[in-house]
Amino acid sequence: MGGFWPVEDVLAYLGGTWRVERSVRDLASGAEGRFTGTTVFDPLEGAGLLHRESGTFVWQGVARPAERTLRFLPGDGPGRALVRFADGRPFHDLDLTSGHWVADHPCSADLYRGEFTVRDEHHWRSLWRVRGPAKDLVLTTDYTRRATAG
Repeated sequence: MGGFWPVEDVLAYLGGTWRVERSVRDLASGAEGRFTGTTVFDPLEGAGLLHRESGTFVWQGVARPAERTLRFLPGDGPGRALVRFADGRPFHDLDLTSGHWVADHPCSADLYRGEFTVRDEHHWRSLWRVRGPAKDLVLTTDYTRRATAG
């Protein structure tokens, strides 16, 4: 994958529309799934970005529509953000000033560990490893910036 691409202003970097491709592997059962769709980061009133993801999730041969919404709020510097669920609950911090970040999110007895890497101005990846009594998953998501019209 090469080196990391430092991001000076994470909210400016993320703003816009991204093509999303996600693989989901259940390490316990061996089942695999795939999500393809779009993530749009639109400005929030006040400050921050509204992250809206929508697309199709195929799991064990069954395709379903899927979506989620997050809020990316300004952190304690331009390279940092506070990621919140749509209802405002904390999800994780994000610091891309080095182009790489690891964040943890405990969810009941499971632990989500996210690794974020920025390859360049048009490509970044998140890799979530989920471990616990209820889950044993790896979710790898590649984001590619979509060209703007004009």
